[in-house]
Amino acid sequence: MIPELLSALPLTLAIMFVALIAGFLLALIATTFRVRRIPVVSQLADLYVSYARSVPVVLQLFVAFYGLPIFVGLFGMKDFITPTLASMVGLSLYHGGYLSEVMRPAYLAVERGQHDAADSLGYSFYQKVTRIAGPQALHIGLPGYGNAIIYLIHNVALVMYIGAADVMATAHLIMERSYNQYQFGTYLVLGVIYSVLCLIAWLIVRFFELRLSKYTSKNAPTKIKLTASI
Repeated sequence: MIPELLSALPLTLAIMFVALIAGFLLALIATTFRVRRIPVVSQLADLYVSYARSVPVVLQLFVAFYGLPIFVGLFGMKDFITPTLASMVGLSLYHGGYLSEVMRPAYLAVERGQHDAADSLGYSFYQKVTRIAGPQALHIGLPGYGNAIIYLIHNVALVMYIGAADVMATAHLIMERSYNQYQFGTYLVLGVIYSVLCLIAWLIVRFFELRLSKYTSKNAPTKIKLTASI
């Protein structure tokens, strides 16, 4: 049982890592538009974030699974969509929208004086984000980002409903094959697998939290001296 479950782990990790990376990029784009308040584009970004945070994840997966073939079918690539690809797309859209609502408050939490000082020095928006506001926002938003990763790990288990052969789907196949004789043991092993994944994610986030804490003062953990960024 355990070797068979572990054989499905690479696919589970692949779906998770693709959703992490693609979702992070989507969150950066959405957050940039929402912070800069570009007409029409910012409203579309708000609508996307609202969709990702309001619609249940399993429904977002169904939308990706049944909606993507219709969209790509217009370009003659209907057979290109697989349950695994639909899972990656659905979870990436979910993670990007959820993570955007972590990034935006973290960016806005940076003191207004820091933004004004950067503007007075003639910094572009990119320079201000990467040298002034970004490092401070990263320190503020990192715990929320850690939670978003854990939520994503939990929601990867839902991809079985659209046919992706992840560890959860493999577990159900094992139980059906054994006529549900080993339900408790199978779910127990699944619980251990997901707990280990969440623990690893928490340790990585915690490591970066400790690293970032070295660059912030004890009394003002979210402020970085402007002179150090010039």
